[in-house]
Amino acid sequence: MNVSLSFMLKKMLAVAVMPLSLGVIAIVIALLLIKFNRINGGKKLLKLSIFWLVLISWAPFSNLMLKPLESAYPKLEKIPNNIEYILLLGGDRDKRAWEALRLYYKIPNVKIITSGYSLHDKISDANKTAQLLIDSGIPKKDILMQQKAKTTFEEALWMKKRVGEKPFILITSAYHMPRAYGLFKKAGLNPIPAPADFNHPEEYGVLSMLQSVHLKNTEHAWHEYIGLLVYKIQGKI
Repeated sequence: MNVSLSFMLKKMLAVAVMPLSLGVIAIVIALLLIKFNRINGGKKLLKLSIFWLVLISWAPFSNLMLKPLESAYPKLEKIPNNIEYILLLGGDRDKRAWEALRLYYKIPNVKIITSGYSLHDKISDANKTAQLLIDSGIPKKDILMQQKAKTTFEEALWMKKRVGEKPFILITSAYHMPRAYGLFKKAGLNPIPAPADFNHPEEYGVLSMLQSVHLKNTEHAWHEYIGLLVYKIQGKI
């Protein structure tokens, strides 16, 4: 899929401001300071960088970051039966797809819309998710694909063309739901939030630090907070 230079630059910037990237950049700067005889400043920054890397990979910190996002919308229990579409946003499809399967079998005559492009693969995320659902037993005729949208904002614009003001079920990870729901509502749509893939904190204490799963959760939350801030500044939420 053709991707614009501005989109690539935005992606690169997004990676650069992630917690792990910031920690690594700080370590590099600290080592350069030491190399050029700024010993005290370099040592202080190095200690701060190590502390930061430990903190962002510590379970209590990552849980604290995720909790406000994931508690914004509860799991969808009162399921409407007059809905025509379920939109399954791209990303983390192996976890989000379970919610789509659950709701599909509870709502008569509903269609599932899979979404998502692919930056590194010829096959889009929408296509991969559709195949996953077909392999899980959902008839191909009940699956539609939305392959061109590259951002959640673009997803909202595409859905506006497809469903207008008709209510539909919106499935995404719980931590992503506040941003996604806000964008869709601002675009004039009527999504019914169905968050999936909730974090289940099981580890606390000192021994839960320096683990990749907690680092990943911190980065997910960090990405969402930045996204919410940027979209609010742009007036998209």
